[in-house]
Amino acid sequence: MPRYLLSGFGPAEPASFGGYPSQAEMLQAFDDTGVFNDRLVRDGHFVFADGLQPADTATTVDGQADSPVMTDGPYLETKEHLAGFWVIEAADLDVAIALAAEGSRACRGRVEVRPFHTADSIQALRES
Repeated sequence: MPRYLLSGFGPAEPASFGGYPSQAEMLQAFDDTGVFNDRLVRDGHFVFADGLQPADTATTVDGQADSPVMTDGPYLETKEHLAGFWVIEAADLDVAIALAAEGSRACRGRVEVRPFHTADSIQALRES
């Protein structure tokens, strides 16, 4: 079954409640996301999911030269950064998008859907 990455985003700047208006709303979103995760497990879609620490805790590593270069902070300077993600299995993109809509409601933010490469997609690249 195809796998998809559902990415949730949050503000780049650390905030008291992670971009939520209040602690109560943040905790409710966490609870709602837990219910969504339980549904993914129950329905056989769940592979892995987790939330991330704020973007300012990142270390960017460029290992392309003889010695790796490390920089404190995220690779991209943007208004929003990856805050958490789900790896799911879904029959097709339409199912993944429908699940992303539910995840978006639960976490109260936008969710990007991206398919993983499959053996078929890699073979198609080799043949092109």
